[in-house]
Amino acid sequence: MGLRNQRMFIWLSLLLTMVLLAVFTFYPFLQGVVMAFQNYVLYDLTNVRFIGFRNFTDAFQDAKFIRALSNSAYWVFFSLVFQFLIGLTLALVLRKPFRGRGVYQGFIFYSWALSGFLIGLIWKWMFNSQIGVINDLLLRLGLIETRIGFLSDPNWAMVSVIVANVWYGIAFFAIMLLAALQSVPHDLYEAADMDGAGAARKLFSVTLPYIMPTIIATTLLRAIWIFNDPTIIYGLTNGGPAGTTHILSSLMLEKIIYGGDYGAASAIGVIMIGILLLYTLFYLFVTKSEKAGDF
Repeated sequence: MGLRNQRMFIWLSLLLTMVLLAVFTFYPFLQGVVMAFQNYVLYDLTNVRFIGFRNFTDAFQDAKFIRALSNSAYWVFFSLVFQFLIGLTLALVLRKPFRGRGVYQGFIFYSWALSGFLIGLIWKWMFNSQIGVINDLLLRLGLIETRIGFLSDPNWAMVSVIVANVWYGIAFFAIMLLAALQSVPHDLYEAADMDGAGAARKLFSVTLPYIMPTIIATTLLRAIWIFNDPTIIYGLTNGGPAGTTHILSSLMLEKIIYGGDYGAASAIGVIMIGILLLYTLFYLFVTKSEKAGDF
């Protein structure tokens, strides 16, 4: 194959990729932005028109939207913190070889192969107030006297969906951080041993600084995924009871599925994009990602 043919092949490959991106990514995104400024209701398509910022003002005047906005903050923060801490602990445990390590890794990583909606259904059964295994265990251990409506009680519902989401995301951090830990040069630990460093000092002075680029990247990506993913909530509570477990992404889906209001849903989507953009810029600035991992 000559040089000209190679260039032609490259350009054709790039053209196909750009066409696919334009059709399935850029066009839907731009169309969604346009719809955010329109009265676009599926059941009244003859009345589609531009209404300016009304969808945005209506959103911020909606108590359900404000509740979903605050829930999103709780959802992301607590899910991310516990997923990271437990995932890091498991990665540190699995770093050194021991008998049956492969089996333990399989059990830990298995949850990442399941869909979020399926996990939501599994935990919905476990949290069931009548036949759920969690209530049964708590009763047998004498920790509670009456069954708790984890998914029907507004005081417990948000906590319950966060617990399920934490379980789901632990595997991601365990996989990524274990790979990063295995790349830490053994020479650094030998030097730390010569300086008389204990396990805690080696962790905070050697291990964590070395894998900091991975920590920054994984926590940023996982926060974005958690913020955007409504599948566990839909599988567990469908946003209930009375909208108390809605996050922005699940509320957006509710606007589409039950109301057919694509304009209001698109406005929520645009707000979510703005929040994620600001969060990403702030996070990268605070963590000083370009200097992460430097000793």
